[in-house]
Amino acid sequence: MDLIQIDENGLHLVFEKTEDFGCKLLHFSALPFDERSLLHVHDRETGGLRLNTERYNLLEIMISGQNRPGERHGNKYISTSPGDRMKLVYFADKHNEFGRKLEIHMEDKICGIETISHMQFYNGVQAVRCWTDVKNVGTEPQGLEYVSSFALTGIEKEDMLSTDDKMRVWYPHNGWQREMQWESYTFPQLGLARCQPEEIQRSSKVIGATNIGNWSTKEYLPMGLLENTETGSNLFWQIEHNGSWHWEISDQMGNFYIQLSGPTETESHWWKNLQPGETFTTVPVCVGSTLGKFDDAMGELTKYRRLIRRKNADNEKLCVIFNDYMNCLWGNPTTAKELPLIDAAHKAGCEYFCVDAGWYADGFWWDNVGEWLPSKERFPNGLEEVMDYIRSKGMIPGVWLEIEVMGICCPKAARVHPDWFFTRHGKKVHDRSRWQLDFRNPEVVEHANEVVDRLVRDYHVGYIKMDYNIEPGIGTELNADSVGDGLLGHERAYLAWLDSVFARYPDLVIENCSSGGMRIDYAMLSRHSIQSTSDQEDYLRYASIAANAPSGLTPEQSAIWSYPMKGGGREEAVFNMCNALMQRIHQSGHLAEIPEEDFTLVKEALDYYKTIRGDIKRALPFWPLGTSHFADTWVSLGLKTAHKAYITVWRRGAPDGRCTLPVDFLRGNEHVNVRCAYPANHNTKCAWNPEKGTLTVDLPAPICARIFELEY
Repeated sequence: MDLIQIDENGLHLVFEKTEDFGCKLLHFSALPFDERSLLHVHDRETGGLRLNTERYNLLEIMISGQNRPGERHGNKYISTSPGDRMKLVYFADKHNEFGRKLEIHMEDKICGIETISHMQFYNGVQAVRCWTDVKNVGTEPQGLEYVSSFALTGIEKEDMLSTDDKMRVWYPHNGWQREMQWESYTFPQLGLARCQPEEIQRSSKVIGATNIGNWSTKEYLPMGLLENTETGSNLFWQIEHNGSWHWEISDQMGNFYIQLSGPTETESHWWKNLQPGETFTTVPVCVGSTLGKFDDAMGELTKYRRLIRRKNADNEKLCVIFNDYMNCLWGNPTTAKELPLIDAAHKAGCEYFCVDAGWYADGFWWDNVGEWLPSKERFPNGLEEVMDYIRSKGMIPGVWLEIEVMGICCPKAARVHPDWFFTRHGKKVHDRSRWQLDFRNPEVVEHANEVVDRLVRDYHVGYIKMDYNIEPGIGTELNADSVGDGLLGHERAYLAWLDSVFARYPDLVIENCSSGGMRIDYAMLSRHSIQSTSDQEDYLRYASIAANAPSGLTPEQSAIWSYPMKGGGREEAVFNMCNALMQRIHQSGHLAEIPEEDFTLVKEALDYYKTIRGDIKRALPFWPLGTSHFADTWVSLGLKTAHKAYITVWRRGAPDGRCTLPVDFLRGNEHVNVRCAYPANHNTKCAWNPEKGTLTVDLPAPICARIFELEY
């Protein structure tokens, strides 16, 4: 075998250059490569065994009109054509500012296409960013139906047990008010049990996840984890796209594979008519592997996410934001209501103050969004009065926007050309009484720029909560090869617009909000410094979302609501603050009206936060009790640095107030000092057991939360 072996940052990759000039990816793992793990099949001619790597395609690509002569593939993206016949042109191994980079150039002369498979390593991180370029170098258009960003066959090949017994897939279920809820499943539980002799195992069944539309995370986060419980290794991934995406796991000719991509024709109505001389680039994905469990994989992904995002001051400072919406004004702001809230937010120690929805409408504000002119009825002396008052208190003012839509009652919507909007079947696309703007249209971009420039110039806004509350579906037919092609073009144009805004205003903080957490993806989060995690209104349930949030994004980007109630009492106020203290604080609630004792606890929490936020931005997450579910009576989240760990523990109705939490990475360490750090007057006992590596805590009330510090 003619092999190219790459060992970098704890990852081991092995490529095969075949005798017929193909290029196969045989191995991608934190485990070293063992050729004996590759599948051997019976050779009918010799009667012996032979090595079979023909299905280990580095790239799968499907072009319209091409035959798929292989096995019973169903809707699976295997046996693609020309994917099965791509030939290696050259293999480039280079270095750049991020680390090592592989570029594998291939071609198919029948269709007249050339491809480059990119694999970018990042120094010190066990993860690789992958994407594919496809160029039409022929004389005729070629219709792209599918192109993989990453493809790997043999995901199960290490060690002896059957896939039925050793493989588990971790899914991050996501949805409105129930974001980032992880579940793990065996292959048989998902309908992919072994059903044939090993060397011919194949079926039409696919497991995986798909998003269709402009809410990228309305059902799942675009990520996952595959665990081999026999070897103690894993493979993890994220798809970095703000729209339609697809990943799948299935079987082919005795092996199992995983493939990651952006939009596809079958799932998301995407088809690209690639013209001669034109290049199409897939959405980027991240793939990594560790020897360890869920926490180890999420730690590497956290490091990777910090490296790929836009450099910005917000993720260094981690300022405290007050927002007047959640369990507070509920989108009904006025000058009279805002002024006492501004005083209270300043007194508590907030550093930004954001006026949420409704500031632009005299009455019902939902269906007339789009012009973004302040309501004189709500603000008789102008919005300037409120913005100036925020600044007079030493805070930076912010407002809510939903720039990608226009309400059906927006006066401007009747004045602009119809091609400003998504269109299907000759009709403008409606959803929830809004129309979707198309950012491929230069006039739409000009409109968006005018709004942002006016807010920054006239009101000195330094924070924008950028919301997005509709789902316009599969895309738009205007100026596109397919509706999915129109959607992808819009999404990439929107990202380019965001880049241009940050280029003009590098210190402007723009929060990524989509009905809470409906676009928690790293196309958006490589630009935005902060992300709304949920619209969850129940602080008890929010604990589960908060605990799981660092799996979906870095802690310093993860905005968690804290909204102490007017009559909630001491433990309710502490619980709310504990929800947010180890990530980014979105403070809300009627701070001007809650009891003084509760307000004192809010201020104590914000003061404490300012002492630890320097650690939050470099800490890695861990989950002593595993990821949280809404029914759990005990919930925990940890953040660890080189010399200190922080653990939030939530008690939600557990009858016994004692909980023992494993902290595996400190097992055997006798020099751990533990204390309850918040609140100061806590009535809480805690103890460290070095031999077992456990923290035991006693929480004094059925509904209760505390933050503990472990120094080592």
